[in-house]
Amino acid sequence: MLELLAPAGNAECAKAAINNGANAVYLGFSSFSARQSAGNFDETAFRAIVQKARFCGVKIYVAMNTIVKDGELEDFLKTLLLVWNLGADAIILQDALLGRAIHRRYPEIVLHLSTQAGVCNLAGAKFAKECGFSRVILARETPLSEIARIAEFIETEVFVQGALCTSFSGQCYFSSFAGGNSGNRGRCKQPCRKLYAYNRNGNTEKNYALSLSDLCVGEDIRKLADIGVVSFKIEGRMRRAEYVAAAVRYYRTLLDGTQGKESALSDLKRTYNRGNYTKGLAFGQDKRFLSPAVQGHLGEKVGVVKVVGGKYCVESAFKPRQGDAFKILRDGKEIGGATYDKTNGKTFTITSKTRLRNGDGVFVTTDTAVNERVLQPKKSGKITVSLYFYEGETPVVECGNIRFAGTRPLQSANSRPLTPEELTTCFLKTDGLPVAVEFDNVDIQGNIFIPKSELNALRRSLYSAVVEETARGRKTEYQPLQAEKITGENGKRAVIATDFTGVFSDIAIYKPDDCRAELPESFKNGSFEKYLYYPAFATENDLQSLQERLKETAIDGVYAENYGALVFAKENGIKVFAGTGFHLINAVSVSELLQDERVAYYTISKEANAEEAAALRGEKAFALASGGIKIMELCYCPFGKTCKVCDKKRVYTLTDENGRVFPVRRYLAADGSCRFEVYNCAELIGKGVKGAGQLLDLTLVADKEQAIAAKNDEQAQKTVYKNHTSGHYKRGVL
Repeated sequence: MLELLAPAGNAECAKAAINNGANAVYLGFSSFSARQSAGNFDETAFRAIVQKARFCGVKIYVAMNTIVKDGELEDFLKTLLLVWNLGADAIILQDALLGRAIHRRYPEIVLHLSTQAGVCNLAGAKFAKECGFSRVILARETPLSEIARIAEFIETEVFVQGALCTSFSGQCYFSSFAGGNSGNRGRCKQPCRKLYAYNRNGNTEKNYALSLSDLCVGEDIRKLADIGVVSFKIEGRMRRAEYVAAAVRYYRTLLDGTQGKESALSDLKRTYNRGNYTKGLAFGQDKRFLSPAVQGHLGEKVGVVKVVGGKYCVESAFKPRQGDAFKILRDGKEIGGATYDKTNGKTFTITSKTRLRNGDGVFVTTDTAVNERVLQPKKSGKITVSLYFYEGETPVVECGNIRFAGTRPLQSANSRPLTPEELTTCFLKTDGLPVAVEFDNVDIQGNIFIPKSELNALRRSLYSAVVEETARGRKTEYQPLQAEKITGENGKRAVIATDFTGVFSDIAIYKPDDCRAELPESFKNGSFEKYLYYPAFATENDLQSLQERLKETAIDGVYAENYGALVFAKENGIKVFAGTGFHLINAVSVSELLQDERVAYYTISKEANAEEAAALRGEKAFALASGGIKIMELCYCPFGKTCKVCDKKRVYTLTDENGRVFPVRRYLAADGSCRFEVYNCAELIGKGVKGAGQLLDLTLVADKEQAIAAKNDEQAQKTVYKNHTSGHYKRGVL
């Protein structure tokens, strides 16, 4: 069965999802959720929503999809076991290696691999299955061709609606390095939604350069179903209940083939719509993918302004009412907001603090009538009850396998006997249970009397037993996860670069500007270990290109930002240097990784502080020591694919409202398309972590020899790097 999966940031949203036809709901518990700013659920609220979901035949998935530090592992695991024992149908994890350890210890727990793990090709899906995950939630950037291949191999979940992250899933460090709040720890401050300017074709104007439109696959959901996708996910744990309700209603009409899809889409736009929607990268970058002019909720257009006698009039078929609100656009850009004033025949007037002009577009962003309508449906489960009330015998009530008998025989009535109507009326009271009661047998024999208190007690006993039966708890007991002790020290140096002329290093990691080009002579002829860069986003074309490069010279392995590289390495007989994209920040995950004979080296998370990093050092360990800090991967064209007028620079800059300048590297993928990497506005300086090898990212550094010579001298590094930072080593990250 196809699954429509809805978000729930709180209990109200969860109920809205269930009431409008979701097959499953995903939510966060009070900790370890990638949406820490959502309301999330405590134990009491979680029990209640699990109960409603069980009666309504809806599944509950709990998102615990953050990276977890060593000191948090015990709490993390105990929380995971708590929600599992309370009735969660699956747990969503980001860390595949931690998931493998959990699966080995608790094989009965159902695990889904988060989109934050970046599965975007068959190799990544194979690794997920090796680790014990039953489902992968694909990266939003995954193209249809890759989705089809993955869906044949493992149960697959795909986003169809909601916000899009500008960076590739799980590889964004913008919030982390710009403000100390890690997106990988559920605390993203969304710096991508602010104003920036690209230095392209002489442009200096700031707009929402990194902001993307909301995803709306719409009727193309059928194309996803046809290639084997089983779960269709709506994003939005930070959004309101009316949005959840409207989104579920819209996709319910599409999946069920029922009427009303146009009105349902209109309702959805009015509850939340950023950028008038895009089909997303699965279907190729479309003209609406970017939303540089409008950052927030756009709503739906209902008319244009006509200034009459100083009043702002709108002629429209829309019938507003008090409480409705609007956004005003001029030449495609937001200029202000407005509220409903009054209706005059076929027109209505609005008030605005902004001076409006004739022709300004009027978009309704709060439609109170829609909000009320989409929250009206109520869904309940069904139970069937049988009642046997015989004079002289104890009463018997049944529901499924549950059977209760009264405490004493039923007596004869002195006056008016118990009627079937009175009996069923009592049992139609469900004491708050989200169920509709149907009766199989209502059998009364004789003239019976029973006190109301006894009848009510019998009903309460039956329904309490029904609740207990429905919420049958599991009893998986806590056992700590074990990690092998990490020993030894590493004194090697590894350099990431596009050219290795004059570079002396133990390990060279070649990151090409053009993935189709042959390997440079400076790399092929160098007397160092040789690793090719395996990007976080790698399609089948990219992997075929990597395989071609392996034939050009003796290659030791791949430096990888994605779990799929472990499978790629096995299939090609090479080693893996696990990069910062693995987010290694606890000993269990490192221990799991080192059990893989394909792993030659690993890199400690660049979000670890000095103490956390020191605990993970070992003979195969590296730590980012100096050079560039990559903070985002862009798998799309930030310039709207206007190739004919593009100046095609290797490095652009992105300047924020505070004047900070972030380098943006452009490179060519295996299919010739442009991809982009955003680097931090300040380069990293320092010696790295004592006992771990030094990793230097010199991708954008012109004088590599000078940068390498200054590897252990912070003062010298400051002359190499105009802007510099110590990263997270001193203060860490939230």
